[in-house]
Amino acid sequence: MESQNRSSFTGKLGFVLAAAGSAVGLGNIWRFPYLAAKYGGGMFLLTYIILAVTFGFSLMVAEVAIGRKTGKSPIDAFQALDRRFTWVGWLAAIIPTIILPYYSAIGGWVIKYMVGFITGQASTMANDSFFGDYIGMTVEPIVWFLVFIGITAVVVMCGVEKGVEKVSKFMMPILVVLILIIALYTIFAMDGAVDGVIYYIKPDFSHFSIMTVVAAMGQLFYSMSLAMGIMITFGSYMKKEISIEGSTHQIEIFDTGVAFLAGLMIIPAVFAFSGGDESALGKGPGLMFITLPKIFDAMPGGDIIGAAFFIMVLFAALTSAISLMETIVSIFQDKLNMKRIPACLTVLGISLVLGIATCLGYSAWSSFTIIGMQLLDFFDFISNNILMPITALATAIFVGYVLKPKAIIEEAECEGNRLKGKKLFTVMIKYIAPIFIVLILISSILDFFGIVKI
Repeated sequence: MESQNRSSFTGKLGFVLAAAGSAVGLGNIWRFPYLAAKYGGGMFLLTYIILAVTFGFSLMVAEVAIGRKTGKSPIDAFQALDRRFTWVGWLAAIIPTIILPYYSAIGGWVIKYMVGFITGQASTMANDSFFGDYIGMTVEPIVWFLVFIGITAVVVMCGVEKGVEKVSKFMMPILVVLILIIALYTIFAMDGAVDGVIYYIKPDFSHFSIMTVVAAMGQLFYSMSLAMGIMITFGSYMKKEISIEGSTHQIEIFDTGVAFLAGLMIIPAVFAFSGGDESALGKGPGLMFITLPKIFDAMPGGDIIGAAFFIMVLFAALTSAISLMETIVSIFQDKLNMKRIPACLTVLGISLVLGIATCLGYSAWSSFTIIGMQLLDFFDFISNNILMPITALATAIFVGYVLKPKAIIEEAECEGNRLKGKKLFTVMIKYIAPIFIVLILISSILDFFGIVKI
């Protein structure tokens, strides 16, 4: 069933860092700290970790094993296993195609702020109106978007080993070092930051509720790059002798560690700056592009720390964007028998059209909305709140009741490897995961429309 002459990672480290690079993205930085603060810090962290080693573990093992078992990208992988479920592969293929353009538009914003802090414009960028004025421009956001998507495309054109893997091995260690330095600096440089650390780490059981679980599940779901074809694609590049279970645990540790450090970096700084005002820690672009620039501008050495922060964010955004583009390129290569560079240029062309439209959605086309949403918000809603939970639910049902868990376990245990958590995997994928995913789907829709706030 495995395709011939397929690109592959050189070994376990390459796979783990590339997959972790995909998982570590903007969601770790502008969503995790907000949710952790809202749901009592340590209580949310504990819930998140428990779900990561159960719910997240099971879904990731399933996706990686599907990719490695078939040696194919999502559409062909599901088709090879059962033609009736080819549509699940198509859903998984559509999701990164929607996400990559708007994610790259945000990546352009990150480059703008990084350049601004490096060139000493911290005070200007700390103004309340700066972010709104900037994204309201017609030309400049498109220019920075083109720079970001251009870098992404060049890496993907270089291939799995020389592009995706090499860049991940370079960027991920630097990202971890930068985020650790910034976290330590903000804690010790700002008066009152230690109170924020205590709030963040100390469990508050009065905050625990079913919504704590739902919020942690939702964050885990998006944070680990599940249900968007990435882990299936990366699994197809994974050598048989590499342990799927061991690699999955390492990806979870890496992703959770970065998310924890992001919270340790952001929550104490925001609390110190706002005098303990929880509402100052809003999720989304406002936190990264409005609140944090003000904090960096106010702290000693803020220019340098702000520049380091946006370099770190750029690395996180690039590794995720590279994974998204690699997934789409792999699909074009498999379905249309295209060579890598023509496939990459085709994907780049599609992304340029959608990405430029997304940029214009805040300026020249700001009056154009879909169900009351700007283009970026609409693309984000459809991909994250609708398509990803549906794809994950279909995958769990397919693995649990059609392909059967035994097939995944056999793939995970080939070449002498073991899947110690096989019983946990079976129970989670057949019974628990489908229920969790339905809860995520319902709650995320209710949250988006303001009926229930997560």
